[in-house]
Amino acid sequence: MKVLAAFIFFTRLPFWRIKEAPAENFKHVVDYWPLAGWLTGGFTAAVLWASSMVLPAGIAVLLAMTGRLCLTGALHEDGLADFFDAFGSATTKERTLAIMKDSHTGSYGVIGLILYFLLLWTLLGAISVPLVCWVVIAGDAWSKFVAGQLIHLLPYARKEEESKIKTVYDRMSAGAFVFALLCGIVPLLVVLPAGLWLAALLPLPVLYLLYLLMKRRLQGYTGDCCGATALLCELSFYLGIVLLIHNHPF
Repeated sequence: MKVLAAFIFFTRLPFWRIKEAPAENFKHVVDYWPLAGWLTGGFTAAVLWASSMVLPAGIAVLLAMTGRLCLTGALHEDGLADFFDAFGSATTKERTLAIMKDSHTGSYGVIGLILYFLLLWTLLGAISVPLVCWVVIAGDAWSKFVAGQLIHLLPYARKEEESKIKTVYDRMSAGAFVFALLCGIVPLLVVLPAGLWLAALLPLPVLYLLYLLMKRRLQGYTGDCCGATALLCELSFYLGIVLLIHNHPF
């Protein structure tokens, strides 16, 4: 049921038709976030590969990005926009949390999303189509595992009743951590050439820098912070892939 809750939470596919997941299970969705990345990453890669058969690579990448937005309901992108707005325009914890909870998107959020999507499109477009499909699958799952560690590094910044989803994630048990790690690392080891595994290191300093920022400003994390961290870690992973390819073609 916890896996079902994760798929319901992280995608817009009608998994809720299978069976209703009890509310308690949504406290553990981060445990299965990398597993959900197999689905979202696999879908993105499939759209990219199919589109590239009949369209130029740049358009195929754009369609794949659009497909993932439709699949996830732009869940993490919404968090990224709120994150940019809040940390860009506020200076106190209270004001930062208030802006992140506001449904309106300000200039920092708009500019941040534009730059994010331009970088994402450019980086993916710089990788050959056969390889980029595997890179997307690996990057999606790994970045979500890395971002999920926020729940171990920081407490939740709000009270549970003030959460957007009225739920605070429970920290992973040892078994759940191992499962999440395997879901994050297996695609790296299975689908990528060995020389590209080094790209998995770049999301780690990104996580650390964001952790320091959140600790200083919020003394904790929010759901928006998790979503923003996942996307920025993923972007850094793709940057690492492009750097490695540029210096040693695969």
